[in-house]
Amino acid sequence: MVGRFLLFFFLISASAQAQSRFTVEILGAGNAPISDARVDLPHSGIAVYTNAFGKATFPVPLGAQTVRVFVLADFHQSLDTLLPIEQGGSATLQLKLNSGNLTEVTVTAEREQEDFTQLRKIEGVNIYAGKKSEVIRPDEQPVNTALNNAREVFSKVSGMNVWEGDESGVQLNIGGRGLNPNRASNFNVRQNGYDISPDALGYPESYYTPPAEAVERIEIVKGAASLQFGTQFGGLINFKMKGAPEREGYQILNRTTGGSFGLFNQFTSVGWRKNRVGVYAYGNYRRGDGWRPNSQFESGNLFAQVAFDISDVSSVKVEYTYLNYLAQQPGGLDDNMFNSNPRQSNRDRNWFGLNWNILAVHFDHRFKNGHFNLRLYGLNADRKALGFRNYRPASVDPGTERELITGDFRNAGLEARYLQRYSTAMGPWATLIGARAYAARNTSQQGLGSTGSDADFTFIESEENLQSDYKYPNDNVAFFLEQLMSLGEKWTVTPGVRFEYINSRSDGYYREIQRDLAGNIIFNQTYSGGLSRERAFVIAGVGTEYQVTPKAQIYFNATQNFRAITYSDIHIVNPSFKIDEKIEDEKGYSIDLGIRQHGASYWKYDISLFLLNYNNRIGEVAQFDTSTFRIVSYRTNIGQALIYGLESYVSYAFWHPDAVNRGASIFVNTSFVNSTYLKSALPEVVGNQVEFAPHINLKSGLEATYDSWRGRIQCTYLSEQFTDAKNDINGGAAAVTGVIPSFMVFDFGASYSTGRWQFEGGINNFTNEAYFTRRATGYPGPGIISSPGRSFYLGIQVRI
Repeated sequence: MVGRFLLFFFLISASAQAQSRFTVEILGAGNAPISDARVDLPHSGIAVYTNAFGKATFPVPLGAQTVRVFVLADFHQSLDTLLPIEQGGSATLQLKLNSGNLTEVTVTAEREQEDFTQLRKIEGVNIYAGKKSEVIRPDEQPVNTALNNAREVFSKVSGMNVWEGDESGVQLNIGGRGLNPNRASNFNVRQNGYDISPDALGYPESYYTPPAEAVERIEIVKGAASLQFGTQFGGLINFKMKGAPEREGYQILNRTTGGSFGLFNQFTSVGWRKNRVGVYAYGNYRRGDGWRPNSQFESGNLFAQVAFDISDVSSVKVEYTYLNYLAQQPGGLDDNMFNSNPRQSNRDRNWFGLNWNILAVHFDHRFKNGHFNLRLYGLNADRKALGFRNYRPASVDPGTERELITGDFRNAGLEARYLQRYSTAMGPWATLIGARAYAARNTSQQGLGSTGSDADFTFIESEENLQSDYKYPNDNVAFFLEQLMSLGEKWTVTPGVRFEYINSRSDGYYREIQRDLAGNIIFNQTYSGGLSRERAFVIAGVGTEYQVTPKAQIYFNATQNFRAITYSDIHIVNPSFKIDEKIEDEKGYSIDLGIRQHGASYWKYDISLFLLNYNNRIGEVAQFDTSTFRIVSYRTNIGQALIYGLESYVSYAFWHPDAVNRGASIFVNTSFVNSTYLKSALPEVVGNQVEFAPHINLKSGLEATYDSWRGRIQCTYLSEQFTDAKNDINGGAAAVTGVIPSFMVFDFGASYSTGRWQFEGGINNFTNEAYFTRRATGYPGPGIISSPGRSFYLGIQVRI
């Protein structure tokens, strides 16, 4: 196939003309740049920090001739001044100790914002110094944002392993470093800094993903995020949403996208600002028929945010998120079915539905050298899955009662953070302290649903038809501390510690029923009981960073990690699945050592070595079940896994790297991973490769801009990977375990902008590669979930 031989590309396309931007350069005594100075535009919603060169860049309010700037820096008085500006210009400001004197100079052009960079050492009330971090700005990339195509959106994040098959883009399935990609359950996933999963510890699965069209940027911190955000091995993924406009007045954005297989996506946002009040809201409707039969989906998503500046130093923000989602699921395939026709489906009665509601309140207060943040948030949601889930994908649906699983999720959290900046003889320091209180009260039921074909999520009203009914209370209290210490001008060290208390319980019953060939009940036994696991522990870590040049740093971090067992690890009734009743929490640590450079004209890179030591790793192995006389997927603690390798992102601008509207660059994002099980009580496991850890994970692309055009062509390649600890090759009749073969996929996207209008389009998987990335143990399977073939999309955008 042509895709097997095409590794580098040429693209003639280009970028929508970047919005004009203004740069303020803050200099101190002896013209030394002042880094980490906060630059605010009062009442406009903009707050940025100066970089290592003392520069802060922000969008220019349309038609503005002056801009009011408020500057707050360590060792200096706060000051408020008006600056004359020119579109796309910059000003250098001289700041003296304990003085508010500023000097204005000439204006020069400034390049557009980068689409991929790293987090600053301090962002708001968060410390990221010494951590491996990445920032994605979806608006700056010509990719399929209408479907949240994670293969494209996360293409510049090294080592990301993406599960495909959810064509709606509602559920995020990403992993990395050998972590299971299932609904990003090994990451702490947040929106604007608060949890959006059903239970951040007991059920950390991402059923809701914000639409990329509404996201200002995606912040990723690898395993070292465990001290500030939660103990997950994967780290943090935070979706920072767009907000109210930067100037008084209103803005309306309307995006309409259509594509192959009935795709229709409508996104409309409205922003308004007046004095101290800012409002932002969007609505997103999405539907499609899917690449395979029985794959139709429909979703409606709403978001509203009201922000109020109580004073120049205090603000409050209220947010509400709503999602309603319904999808038909075509079921899984076995290996023979996939090889003969990957688009086939013999399940037309399987459905999945979501209803998601999130409310969050933020309060911020800024002191002279401090910042306090308080977040209160809560979730009220439900999930329903219905269908025929025989353990053999080739089995024909007999039209009998379907299996129905429902979950109701209720949780609430309160997080408080305070960051204090201060000076020492060795340089600026910062202390971050925080606390978290979190409670979840979730329930789950499983039983028999209707014999119909529609999305009827109601149980048959009969006692024996309810197979399980459980409540899952979960309480969590945490305290954390991180200390950023400057040891001279170039070196920082950041130790940290986190205390965690977790109390996980379950209470309920499951029922075992056996019937004769005529359907009569011959055995009916109910097993009641529950689980209570209470633990308190401390984890620690340390990070360090050395500024090699003004744009390049060497960084190192070593941090302990912990993952609590989830209630899906404890109880489920699934004919192709079995769970070890003695399953335990996972523990370990992660290490990163790397060098990175962003902001340079030609070369940008982040190259690092990593090691992940994973004790009590939970996974699946194929096992013969003596009670049902068939092979099932058995979930248990596999043992100690060691995962290590090299992650690298390298970008080279080879044409007009300093131009605003013209340029071209190539990027290569690679992950080389070795993994092995060092210890295991299970036979035929020690020495095996860890599942979901392909040796090679490559994403490479060519990007170009030319006046109002922008475009990108991208290649994604993953070598083969296993789905269970025994490294089974053939999935057999159930196909829930077995190898995932290597594959190579190409995507193309381009856009053209003129005035308020933007036109975009692209082709995903344009070589029409037949491949899959997932073998599902339950919904939407069991079995192989085929990835979509070639598809097209076209979109139009207008700003008012």
